[in-house]
Amino acid sequence: MNEKMVSEWRDARNIKWGLEIPREFYCDQPYIVVTERGEWVCVMTTGQGVEGERGQHVVSTISRDRGQTWSELIDIEPADGPEASWVMPLLVPGGRIYAFYTYNTDNRQDVISDSGELISRVDTLGDLMFKYSDDDGRTWSAERYKVPIRSMAIDRNNPYGGEPQFFWGVGKPIIHQGAVYMGLAKVGSFGEGFMASSEGIFMKSDNIVNERDASRIKWETLPDGEFGIRAPHGRVADEHNPAGLSDGSLYCTFRTVEGHNGQAYSRDGGHTWTTSQYAEYSPGGRRIKHPRAANFVRKFSNGKFILWFHNHGKDNRATPSLAYQDRNPVWMCGGVEKDGFIHWSQPEIVLYDDDPAIRVSYPDFIEDGGKYYISETQKTIARIHELDGALLEAMWGQHDSGAAERTQRGLLYEADAAALAGEPTALPKLPSLQNGGSFTVELWLLAGSRSAAGPLLDTRGADGKGIAASLTARGTLRLTMNDGRSESSWESDEGLLLPNRWHHAAIIVDGGPHIMTMVIDGELCDGGTQRQFGWGRFSPELRDVNGGELAVIGGAQTVTVGALRLYDRYLLTSEAVGNYRSGR
Repeated sequence: MNEKMVSEWRDARNIKWGLEIPREFYCDQPYIVVTERGEWVCVMTTGQGVEGERGQHVVSTISRDRGQTWSELIDIEPADGPEASWVMPLLVPGGRIYAFYTYNTDNRQDVISDSGELISRVDTLGDLMFKYSDDDGRTWSAERYKVPIRSMAIDRNNPYGGEPQFFWGVGKPIIHQGAVYMGLAKVGSFGEGFMASSEGIFMKSDNIVNERDASRIKWETLPDGEFGIRAPHGRVADEHNPAGLSDGSLYCTFRTVEGHNGQAYSRDGGHTWTTSQYAEYSPGGRRIKHPRAANFVRKFSNGKFILWFHNHGKDNRATPSLAYQDRNPVWMCGGVEKDGFIHWSQPEIVLYDDDPAIRVSYPDFIEDGGKYYISETQKTIARIHELDGALLEAMWGQHDSGAAERTQRGLLYEADAAALAGEPTALPKLPSLQNGGSFTVELWLLAGSRSAAGPLLDTRGADGKGIAASLTARGTLRLTMNDGRSESSWESDEGLLLPNRWHHAAIIVDGGPHIMTMVIDGELCDGGTQRQFGWGRFSPELRDVNGGELAVIGGAQTVTVGALRLYDRYLLTSEAVGNYRSGR
């Protein structure tokens, strides 16, 4: 890669290349509606301090060029009033924009925690208020209106007996079968992890779409009864996010501290919901892994879905504050509806930051002019990114079981069993891992016994520089990379490579986020029950990992390599799935 190419290389998934949205200092939940005149109206929570400090309030800003430039911030609520937070926009036919937010109506200065101590953060209590704009976000109604939230057991059990209520909301309300549904999380108490207990509800209005008199808008709190949508096992179920299905059902996903996001379905307009369970890639299938972070579902105009999540998880019920970590990179699945359920694809990395400690979250998804965009925030910078439509189509395409096309783009080397006799072989050079260089090693392999172990591919020279793929005695696939200065390695999940059976493996080395992933028989490794992460980071300092002039392919008596392909780029997970199906 020459100097000119290095200086111009940009990975669109890196959030630093996004278009910034104006803010004060802290900024959260940048959500966007597209008006009839084609302008983008973004609402967000912002403030001069950090999250939860005095002066936190809600604002709007307008872009006439799809996020390239923005207007000055417009107050929906001023910074010198009570805390106004977690604003969610709704655009209804006719062009009116509603902005819903949590408002500290009584201007409380502190609140009792579950330990009996007073805490000063007061942005998650009070009343659900809204204002509206009839001029595309340029001005907002002088009067604010209250959405009455029905009191439930979790409210009456809070330290104040439900006055005030503790709650907040994320995402955008949806319009489903002529009614509006807006997700909220009721909080039972504040403590470790701030919201120590929570459960989800939906506010429903069946007349807001057409009613012009804001004082006449009707609201209903769902589900029926004394309890909201709870976590499968723990005390924390936050940030319920809804989507409507074509058969009239509702689906919601929410975060927990149990290492998985939760899900539930309603078949009666939100009045009752299925028993909460961990989200699954398909009904009865593998569970999706996720920490305590936003996991949003969105239905696009084509009737298909996406799920934003972080693809790792650990049970943090004993240490809930730790569950907020590791929101980088961002992964997404593509969903399709089958028999009243959403089936999710294997995931892809969509966004990342170079610093693993940076947290990327609270997205919105925008369709405009046949293109897709994402907004996101890392709490002090909010940005807009154009999504690659081909990436979405690839995820949705995984659900077409008849699609089994082997990708040829970037193919450096290919050999079948007849050419793989364990003799030294000259292989083409792999890209340097500096400046975004990537590669993929793809294998078909057969282990003769459960404890079989041995080399599959070894390009290392006498100095150790090169790559080596091997099967370990634990039945895992291991890749080691050495640039002569340092070494990085990662292994697949245990229990996937069974003896006396052919397996397909794609080892994907992605030089953008510096992450290694492994796709075994069409499924991306996620750590299983043994570990929190199924994907691993390698050092950003790792450089050229090309080894000696000759490589050894196979050669172990207990392990057979049936085919080998090398690519000079990272394959999408979707491409690895397609290659597996094409050879199966």
